[in-house]
Amino acid sequence: MLFKLIIRNAFRHKLRSLLTILGVAIAILAFGLLRTLVGLWYLGVEQSSATRLVTRNAISLVFPLPISYKDRIRQIEGVKLISYGNWFGGIYINEKNFFPNFAVEPQSYLELYPEFVLTPEQKNAFIHDQRGAVAGRKLAEKYGWKVGDTITLKGTIFPGQWTFVLRGIYRGAQKNTDETQFFFNWKYLNETMKRTVPRRADQAGFYMIGVQKPELAAQVAQAVDATFKNSLAETLTETERAFQLGFVSMTEAILIAIEIVSYVVIVIIMVVAANTMAMTARERIAEYATMKTLGFGARHIAGVIFGESVVIALIGGVIGIILTFPAAHGIQEQLSQFFPVFHVSSMTVYLDLAASLGVGITASIFPAWRGATIPIADGLRRIG
Repeated sequence: MLFKLIIRNAFRHKLRSLLTILGVAIAILAFGLLRTLVGLWYLGVEQSSATRLVTRNAISLVFPLPISYKDRIRQIEGVKLISYGNWFGGIYINEKNFFPNFAVEPQSYLELYPEFVLTPEQKNAFIHDQRGAVAGRKLAEKYGWKVGDTITLKGTIFPGQWTFVLRGIYRGAQKNTDETQFFFNWKYLNETMKRTVPRRADQAGFYMIGVQKPELAAQVAQAVDATFKNSLAETLTETERAFQLGFVSMTEAILIAIEIVSYVVIVIIMVVAANTMAMTARERIAEYATMKTLGFGARHIAGVIFGESVVIALIGGVIGIILTFPAAHGIQEQLSQFFPVFHVSSMTVYLDLAASLGVGITASIFPAWRGATIPIADGLRRIG
């Protein structure tokens, strides 16, 4: 009986209820998208492997390291695998077509990053072709690339026109693996530098180190940096997670602002919903007094008001959650070069539901208290 009463009361004033539901839906949609955006900022951190380290120049990432370091790093106890590469920063056709592109040592890089899945034939072709390159599935789909295509990038850090042959298109081993990267054979870059700018040859921008066990990561990092201490190019070695967090920290103020806005949105709709429920409660004081004369207790009155508020908030929340998925897809199409994976996580959905429930409960606290505690005589004076 109470459930039927809750449903009927929730939609007694249809326009008011629909507007409240719409407001909650928009707020939850905005909240979900903002929380997803924050999650994407930390996506690289969450995907980091506990068995991978990154070594770079201690001064800055823009300064290279000698390629000869790889043999000395390989001899350090606890090192299982080592690869190296350079950030290339090439442009495809024009500046609008931005995507991450690297020069890497093919065989060791693919061993170190098993999340990039290639067929054996494509992997073998990439390893043995000095001009070979590999692109992510989403990147290839965006530009219509196929295996065997010739792709030209305009160099920025390394000037000139660079022509590659697409030898493979990788797919991500997991749903949230970045499939928009482009990497090519480091030998092509190095041999070209030897001919054109010899002083820039035989250099690596960074080393990726695979350790035998996660608990050896700190020990290996210290050993690597100690090996090159007081050299012309000292190193800074850190876990892949710490390396990614370094980039995130550069935009920490933006992240904090986005998080604050996401919570402000919920607080605003909470105030709006509370005002709506307060208006409803004032209009029904006489009804609540009549219910008390019929034997309904204070808890029944409070339950009806709580239920009405929660039903409206949850309906709006569910609608907002449903709208979040197509909205996220539309945003990804527009911002794919900055956010290659715009995935609405299950945690975001749970937060949306919790926020909806919180709005419903909070908005009904005062009206429920007022309806449950009003004396019967005071309520009945309003009849007529």
